[in-house]
Amino acid sequence: RKISHDLKLAAVNLFERNLLTIRRIVNCVSFTERTFWCIMKLWQETGDVVRHNTGLPGRPRSLHFKDISYLLHLVNHRPDWFLDELLSMLRMNHFISIHFTTIYRELTCAGMSLKRLKKIAKERNEE
Repeated sequence: RKISHDLKLAAVNLFERNLLTIRRIVNCVSFTERTFWCIMKLWQETGDVVRHNTGLPGRPRSLHFKDISYLLHLVNHRPDWFLDELLSMLRMNHFISIHFTTIYRELTCAGMSLKRLKKIAKERNEE
């Protein structure tokens, strides 16, 4: 069951002010002693009684928006470059070391297909 923020905070305050023993606090708020100590640990580490989620769930992203924008800029100006050339440019200019498969996946997610690359290359050759 979910324990409210106020109830956790009340238990912490009762303990810190030495108003009640741990056994009485646990009986009053109706959760286990183990839960109480977990709440106390969180309170001492973060200053809050609830854990806040930070960021997006899942694996941290290797490339951020500006990195992907840079890749798209490179592809639009040099569509004849191979992935390893894009990789070296990203490594030199953005100081990011990733695998070329990651670049391929990010370009695919950004809507860059082989057909679109051929179209960009053809337009560049006409100029």
